[in-house]
Amino acid sequence: MAASAELNNPTPGGHCVGPQNEQAGVAESCRGCPNATICASAPKGPDADMPLIAERMASISFKVLVLSGKGGVGKSTMTKELGFALAAAGAATGLVDVDICGPSLPRLTGTRDEEVHSSASGWEPVLVDDNLTLMSMHFLLQDRNEAVVWRGPKKNHMIKDFLKQVSWGELDVLLFDTPPGTTDEHLSTVSLLQQAGGVTGAIIVTTPQEVAVADVRREANFCRKMNVPILGFVENMSGFVCPKCHHSTQIFPSRYGSSPGAAAEKLSQEFGAPVLGTVPLDPRLMQACELGKPLRQVAPDSPAVAALDGVARKLMAILQAQGGDDVAVQE
Repeated sequence: MAASAELNNPTPGGHCVGPQNEQAGVAESCRGCPNATICASAPKGPDADMPLIAERMASISFKVLVLSGKGGVGKSTMTKELGFALAAAGAATGLVDVDICGPSLPRLTGTRDEEVHSSASGWEPVLVDDNLTLMSMHFLLQDRNEAVVWRGPKKNHMIKDFLKQVSWGELDVLLFDTPPGTTDEHLSTVSLLQQAGGVTGAIIVTTPQEVAVADVRREANFCRKMNVPILGFVENMSGFVCPKCHHSTQIFPSRYGSSPGAAAEKLSQEFGAPVLGTVPLDPRLMQACELGKPLRQVAPDSPAVAALDGVARKLMAILQAQGGDDVAVQE
């Protein structure tokens, strides 16, 4: 995205104007940048819908993005499990499935057959569990197996509707599950939230392999470019938990060391953000996703449950330190 525009821009002395600038995508310095079209389609400038969006977002204490430059690192699974963990700890939590073309949270949360209903206050998000609600493009499709083949402007409009039309009510945390990379969805979400009062920050998910860490670096630089605070890193698939003996073994090689969390620790040192936790790969977690249930219901003894609860506690501690002392979370 625009985060890499300065690096890719072949114009001598060219300077990236930023994705929120009125000239984004069309400025002289944008010529030759592979992200020019995407930046041009991102929402910018005065927007008549912003007052309503700002009103909706004002009742939500923290808006947190779940990011990763790499696909397949378990970002949606992390969002789902983190949502359940926060809700179980007493935090009123909402989930936004920002992956417009590949929504997966409805399946992961067991709500694929649910529908969004309209009320006088707007679209009512789907109730997943006590303290947990969800909004996804999936709920708006007449054919749930329909392919969503949309260009940037239509995706931008739908993300705006998720913020403008949905009656979220009062929430402690709203988690945004994003697609891989730094695409239209990321630019639109960040831009709209910043115009509506701000983004609390981002959780960045990685796995031990260097191919994932390299993409995560790009995602972290995107956050810097967009002025999105990095709340912390989570290393997923950090070891494998045997379903019989429950012993954890490192199965993914990492150039940063054999100890769990070595890759996340390296990123932490590079970008000055804490490691929120290391979550081992447990086959029962995949089973929980297929069943649409939280891991704590399928395998409460899993080390991954304790790790996820630890991530939730550290996240809430960081949020409370930012002014959310009124958020009551059970220990």
